[in-house]
Amino acid sequence: MIEFTTWDILRNLLLAARWTVLLSLVSFIGGGLLGLALLFARISPRRWLSKAIGYYIELFQGTPLLMQMFLAFFGLGLFGVDVPAWLAAGMALILWSAAFLTEIWRGCVESIARGQWEASASLGMGRLQQMRYVILPQALKIAIPPTVGFSVQVVKGTALTSIIGFVELSKAGTVVTNATFQPFTVYGFVALIYFALCWPLSKSSQILERKLNVAHRNH
Repeated sequence: MIEFTTWDILRNLLLAARWTVLLSLVSFIGGGLLGLALLFARISPRRWLSKAIGYYIELFQGTPLLMQMFLAFFGLGLFGVDVPAWLAAGMALILWSAAFLTEIWRGCVESIARGQWEASASLGMGRLQQMRYVILPQALKIAIPPTVGFSVQVVKGTALTSIIGFVELSKAGTVVTNATFQPFTVYGFVALIYFALCWPLSKSSQILERKLNVAHRNH
């Protein structure tokens, strides 16, 4: 029987954690870019467009992420499309992240006083100019804390990708446990690594929220 040292276990988990970090970055950045495009559609004066994006958001917020993973991985296979686990995981997380980020940012945009829209319109600005020069710079300050806070959910959401065969931190934990028969040690390290990834993000969100609230009150 092969003997595994504590360092062997930790080293293998840290190597797998790279894929968790990479998938989290791809999902968050991809979801952010898609979410920004959906935001413009969501607050569009065209009612049908806004409503269509609203249905998209309700669909992805109202169904479990795990089910979305299964549909992305197995659903396309029904049509003869072979989807790699990493691609299905990335697609599902990007679409899921975009739905939540769109709503977070919509709330921030709508929190800007209506007078800001009217004042910028009186200067002859078009809607895109209003968003770019007046609304988004103000909404960005409000949006930073909840956006950073949501990134924690993205990191934890990557754990579900192990169900469809993507080898990230939680999947590696299962593999290492099967090889070492030391579940307490292995999953203890897995929990600590997740904590090391998520705690700085959570703390950053809290600090940013406090600073922005203080700046707002002083203003």
